[in-house]
Formats: sequence, structure tokens, C-alpha cells
Amino acid sequence: MNTTHAFRGLAAFALAALPLAVQAQSPSSASDDEVATETLNPLTVTATRAPRTADETLASVTVIDEAALRRQDPTDITDLLRGQPGVDVSTNGGFGKTSSVYIRGTGNDQSLLMIDGIRLRSATLGGASWQFLDPRMFDRAEIVRGPRGSLYGADAVGGVVQLFTPQGEGAPTPRISLGGGSFDTRRASASLSGSEGGTRYHVAASRLDTDGYEIIEGEGDKGYDNTTGLVRLSHGFNNGAEVGVLALRARGNTEFDANGTPADTDYVQQVAGLYGELLVTEVWKSRLTLSEARDKTETAAYDSLFDTTTQTLRWENSAWFGPHELVAGAEYQEDDIAGSDTGSGTYAEESRDNLAVFAQALMDFAPVSVQAGLRHDDNEAYGEELTGSLALGYDLSEYHTLRASYGTAFRAPTFNDLYYPYQSSTFFGTTYITEGNENITPETSATFELGVRGQYQQYFWDLALYQTDVEDMIDWAKDEPSPNVVRYQPTNIEEARIRGAELAVGAQINDWTLAAALTYLDPEDRKEEKRLPGRATQSLRLDLDRELGDWSLGGSWVVQNHRYGDKENEERLGGFGLANLRAGWEFSPGWSTRLTLENALDKEYETVRNYLNAGRAAYLSVNFGAL
Repeated sequence: MNTTHAFRGLAAFALAALPLAVQAQSPSSASDDEVATETLNPLTVTATRAPRTADETLASVTVIDEAALRRQDPTDITDLLRGQPGVDVSTNGGFGKTSSVYIRGTGNDQSLLMIDGIRLRSATLGGASWQFLDPRMFDRAEIVRGPRGSLYGADAVGGVVQLFTPQGEGAPTPRISLGGGSFDTRRASASLSGSEGGTRYHVAASRLDTDGYEIIEGEGDKGYDNTTGLVRLSHGFNNGAEVGVLALRARGNTEFDANGTPADTDYVQQVAGLYGELLVTEVWKSRLTLSEARDKTETAAYDSLFDTTTQTLRWENSAWFGPHELVAGAEYQEDDIAGSDTGSGTYAEESRDNLAVFAQALMDFAPVSVQAGLRHDDNEAYGEELTGSLALGYDLSEYHTLRASYGTAFRAPTFNDLYYPYQSSTFFGTTYITEGNENITPETSATFELGVRGQYQQYFWDLALYQTDVEDMIDWAKDEPSPNVVRYQPTNIEEARIRGAELAVGAQINDWTLAAALTYLDPEDRKEEKRLPGRATQSLRLDLDRELGDWSLGGSWVVQNHRYGDKENEERLGGFGLANLRAGWEFSPGWSTRLTLENALDKEYETVRNYLNAGRAAYLSVNFGAL
């Protein structure tokens, strides 16, 4: 397949979708229009930490709602994110293998993953373990592209992905799903949700078990299992106060190849939170949240244990002054890696704390809107950082909004960057040394973005242009201090410039649902004058679904060009096109079945050198309840 030609053809199709959507509009009922408006211009909270519709956020936002999640029914969260506007994914194979998510060309450790407002990541590696999250536990995803350091602090350089669990609403609703498919995969999930007397609840559990497939040629199948439990409860009082609790825990095992020898890793991913919210006055709401996130992996083959927890106490206040809103608060966070062992030793420091204060003003002077934010972080390990943002919006008409923004962010050095224990190994007469560096400082970035959005009743389009400059980039540089000695240690020597353009189109017309995303990226290592590794520079994703009475049919097509597997741009990984097909049938009231065919064209492709992704795979499920 000629990926370049395919990409151009699909790009032309996406651009053509906008006028076709206009021509295809036909009279519809008011309720249909309301549903389309909620889907195409939904309320979001991640971009501003305050409810705003997508066109009011003055940011590049993508919302994946419950209907899209259930239609696609992915086995991995990264399948849902791949090819979304400004988002790229690389994996060391499928089914629980190491995955990285790049937002606007920034690294996996330069973007945040949050679950219901709780940040989840490894404090040693810095990035999130996307591969261990079951998509069936969530009913919504928000992707905010661009720096959010003024709201979320460290590491929100490229953007934020937030996953939301169901809250529960209405009469008690049970849901059950059983299924399986290729690679001897078995899946099961069950949940119960509802509300009564001001109390909302949702409890769920899921299990995935698979024999996997041959990720590295000749090394045999690599299996994976995941067991996840979720509890979410909240109660609202007559005076406007609310309290709630969340607990999500995923654990299991993933198999891989360790230099030709079968190995496996036991893992735990966990978030827990308790919050209280009080309407102090008619114009002032205060919220206090206490949370903990845990990322744990244990690999016997390496005699290693990485067990990191992040505890956070956050106090946030919202005040309204007519059409304007002020969000301000403070946050205390402590990272702890006690007990972690690399296999070569323990860390010199096992904990650090961070104290931050922040404020954001959301002002509406129609047709002009202004958003300004400022945050100060004081970290025990690497000192103080000040980040800020300013966004301006102008309503060109009832349907079109022009926006411009400038924001700064920083990436904090991880425990590995600062304190990785001294490790020395000799192979074929050469000694390799790995060690952290306590003298490195955080990366800093500045991003300018210009965008315009067209928001209509049954469709929308959003175009954004941006540039991000990263200074003092942390890089594990290779050094040869003497003959036959190679040393790897992080330093602040690199600079990067990332330019890009994104076009998102969505439409909901009669029984058709369309979403298209076109991304162009230029991620350059300014020092080496090379492309940053692991990123494709051209990407298109097309999702198209049709309701046909009791049936539904749909598909997704993701096309990406080549990427490089190394900093020197010598390992070229070819582009690819993936077609995923799906069909659903409600064969009886409350009962349905769903069939998905992933990689329908059986494309063989790599996003990391020597690690194959799954070929054609089919999965069938039988469901009870509104899945």
C-alpha cells in the first residue's frame, strides 16, 4: 500500500466531509438537534477546570463520549487514542505491552493522564502505563492539546488526557458483557449503577485474559491478563454540598521477551479519592480533594520492583462575578518510591513533596473572551517553577470563533533522572554505565497557538496551528569517557521545536455519525537537526457509523506515514493504514451482540523497532443492559 497516496486521498475525503455535511442536512426533530448539539459541542472540564462547551474552552479539545466508546469497544485505551487530532501512539506490541502516547509531538512523560481528576503515572519513569487500563471502566475521555502547566503543574507540556468513570443515574441498571475472540482472548464485565435520594453509585468489575501473539518473531506468544474493580459513590445535600469517593484498581500479569528469555511482569494500577464540595455562598463554591495514585511493576527476570505512589491534597475554589469566573486554590503533592529497587540498587532519595498555588480567570466580554492563568510550584527536589497562560477568543459570528493563546509549561525530572542507582555491566569487553544526575533542572516550554472553530447544530470543524519550543530538554545522553567505556546519564543539553497543524471535523446527521482528524507534525531536535523519534508526521483518522434500526454498522480507518525508531533517524519504520470494522445487533429488548474486526486488512506494522502489532483479529460479545 502506498501510504502517501492513501494519506492524500483520505485527507481530501476529510476536507470534503464539511461541505457534504452542509448539503446533507435535512429537517429533523428538536430532540434530534439537541442530541447532536450535546455530542458535537459537549461540556468539558479538563481544559479550564470549569464546565465549558468545547467552543468556549479557547483550546483544542476532543471529547470521546460513551456512545463512541461502546461502539468501538477497544481492548486497549491506546486503540481509542491513536490518530485522534494531534495524538500518536507507539507500542511494544499489543495486550499489555509498553505503550507511549505522544500529544503534539511531546513525549509520553510530557503529557498527563488523569482519572476523574486524579493524576496517574510512574514517579520513576515519569509517564503513564496506558497499557494496563481497561476501556470498559470508563464512559468518557477528554483530550486537551496544548500546555496546561498553569492548571496542572509539572509535565502538562503537550496536553492532558482525562478518563471519566460513570457516576450513576436513575433506576438501578445492571450491565453484563461476555465475549472473546482471536488469540484465545476472553473478556467479561459487569456493573450496577443508579441513583436514589441524592445518592449516586456505580460499581463495576472486568476481566480480560489472552494468550497473546508472537510480538518478536520466533519468540512465541506473549500473554496478558487484567482484573479491574471500580467503586464510585457520591451524595448531594439540599444545601448544594456534595461528598464522594472513588476507588479503581487494576492488577494482572504481562509476558514479554527479555533478551531471548521468556519473562513476565506483575503490575498494579490504582487510584483512590475522597472529596467534599460546599456551596459557601450563591457565588462561591469550594472543593477539597484527597487522593492517592499507585503504579507498581515487579519483574523477577530483572530482580526489579518499582512501586510509586502520589498522594495529593487539593483545595479549589470557584467564584462567579456576573458572566466571569475565578478559579483559585492550592495543592500539596508527595511522591514516594519507598521499596523500589532497580535490580542494581535502591534510590538515594525515596520521596519528595511539591506545594503549589494557582489562579485562573475566565472572563466574557462578548464577543471577546479572555482566559488567564498563573501557577507557582515549589518542589523539594528541583526548586521553584512559575507557569502561566493567556488565551483570547473572538466570536466572528454566531457560528465561528477565532482564538489565540500562549502558554508555558515544564517537565519535572523523574526519580530515574535524578537518582537512578549506579549500574555497571560489561559485554564483549565494553563496560556500560547508567546513573542518574542530581544536577539536572526541569525542561521548560512555551507554546503559541492560533485556531478557529465552526460550530453548527449538526456538525463542527476546528483548525489549529501551533509551535512549541522546549528548552533544557532532559536527555539520557551517551558519552564515552574512555576507551571501552560507555556512559548513559541525563543532561540538560537538548532543544526541540515542534510545529503542527490539526483539523478536526465531526457531524451527526440523521442516523450517520462522522468524525475525522487530520494531523501534520514537524517535531525537530534542534541540536541534531533530526526528527524526534517515535512520531509520525502525517496522520488521518476517520470514524464513520450508521444506525439501521436494531442494527448498527461502522468502521475506523487510521493512516500514518513513517517514523524513526532512533535519534539518528537511521531506523525507519514504515507507514501503515489500519481498518477496523464493527457491527452491533439488538436482538431482544435489553440484549445485544457486538462484533469487531480489528486490523481487517491484516496489515503488518511496527511503531517500535522489532515489535510487531497484532494482525487481523475478531471479537464477539453478548451484552445485557445498555452497553
